[in-house]
Amino acid sequence: MPTTTDPGVAIEVRIGNGKKEKRMKCNIRDLGNVRIIELGGKITIGTGDVKIRELVHQALEDGKKEILFDLGDVKAIDSSGIGEMVACYTTVTKRGGHLKLMHLSPKINDILQVTQLITVFDVFDDEREALGSF
Repeated sequence: MPTTTDPGVAIEVRIGNGKKEKRMKCNIRDLGNVRIIELGGKITIGTGDVKIRELVHQALEDGKKEILFDLGDVKAIDSSGIGEMVACYTTVTKRGGHLKLMHLSPKINDILQVTQLITVFDVFDDEREALGSF
């Protein structure tokens, strides 16, 4: 079981202004050899999709091949966000790592069920269980 903890770094991505502003928030923390990326807001084209790619590439550059996306605060995701999650999964897997998902909202769970991507990703409701699966 991982023992070291990094309290994390909060990042907020904003595109646009006023009521049409799109946001994705994230917090990054390391627990042992696992990089936990807590995502919130919207993972949509032009904001979150690009940012999650950057976050995964940074994790790999930092030597973190075990990645856990915490989607508990994600309010919306579009096809670009789903596509980028699949691309990230492929990238991490090809580098010998694992990308897993945690705390899916009912809406995101439904999207993954309909697209049958639920069979691709390991999905967890509990952080301790997710961490133990690496």
